[in-house]
Amino acid sequence: MSVRSPDDVLLEAARLSAEGARYALATVVRVERPASTRQGDRAVVTADGALVGWVGGACSEPIVVREALRALEEGEPRLVRIGPLGSGGRAASDVVLAESSCASEGVVEVLIEPARPRPLLSILGQGPAALTLARLTEAIGWRVATEIDARADAVVVATMGHGDEDFLADALGYGAGYVGLVASSRRAAAVVDALRERGVDEEALARIRSPAGLDLGPLEQDEIAVAILAEIVAWRHARSPAKEPMLAEAIDPVCGMTVAISESALSAVHEGVTYYFCAPGCRRRFEADPSAYVLRDSNALR
Repeated sequence: MSVRSPDDVLLEAARLSAEGARYALATVVRVERPASTRQGDRAVVTADGALVGWVGGACSEPIVVREALRALEEGEPRLVRIGPLGSGGRAASDVVLAESSCASEGVVEVLIEPARPRPLLSILGQGPAALTLARLTEAIGWRVATEIDARADAVVVATMGHGDEDFLADALGYGAGYVGLVASSRRAAAVVDALRERGVDEEALARIRSPAGLDLGPLEQDEIAVAILAEIVAWRHARSPAKEPMLAEAIDPVCGMTVAISESALSAVHEGVTYYFCAPGCRRRFEADPSAYVLRDSNALR
C-alpha cells in the first residue's frame, strides 16, 4: 500500500485502530538539513515491522522500525534522534540516540507513539441487560461486538437460554480472558454440566463467571449491566499484563546497523544461515560477495 501524505497516514492509523491492530505512529518533529524528510512527515509501523508512510529514506526507515517495535514492546513513547556519529550532542536523558551511516549526514528527530487496541467486549444477547451493557461499554471507549469474536478480551453471554452452551464453548475455545454468563445459579449449573458432557475440561469451566457481575444484591436488568461492566473493568486492571515477546534484533553484516527481526525485515540466506539488513543496498552488496561479510555473524540465525 502506497501512503505518502501525513493525512493519509493518519487515516491508515485510524483504520488499524478500528481493526484492533497494534501499531506505532512515527512523526518527524525536527530536521537538520540535509535530510530527505521534513517536519510533520509521518508513518505507521505495524506489529510485524511494516512501515507505511514517509519518515526518510533507507537510512532512517530501519531505525524507525526498530525503535517503533521497541516502543510497542515497552508500551511507552520515545523521541529518537537519528544522525551521523557524533551528532547527538548533549541530548536529554529521555532522547534515544541512533547512529546512521547515511551520506547526507542530516539529523532527524522522530517522536514514536505506540498505539494498543482498545479492549473488545463481545456481548451476546438482545435483552435489556445486554443492550445497556453495550451502551455503557461504548461510553467508556471500549469496542463492542454483538457476536463471538476470536479477538475479544472479554465475552458476556446474555442470551437467556438461547444457545448459551454454544457461545460459551466458543468463547472458552478462543481464550477470552473474561467469560461471563448472565443466568441464575441453577441455570448456570445446568449450562456447566452440559459443557462438561461435551468434553470441556474443568480448568476451562472454572473460568466461567456466573452470575456475571459484582454481587450487589437483587438488581434490575440495567443495574445488572452496571455490575457486569464494573467486574470486567476490575478484572482488566487486576490481571497481570500480558508479557510481550522479547524483540529479536540482528546486526547488518555490511553496515553494522542494528535492525529488528520481523516479518517485513530484509534478509538473505547464505550456507544455511540467515542474515538481516537495514536496506536493499546492503543486501545487494552482501549477495554480490558474501565471503566479505560472513565473519560478522553475530546476527546469523540457523
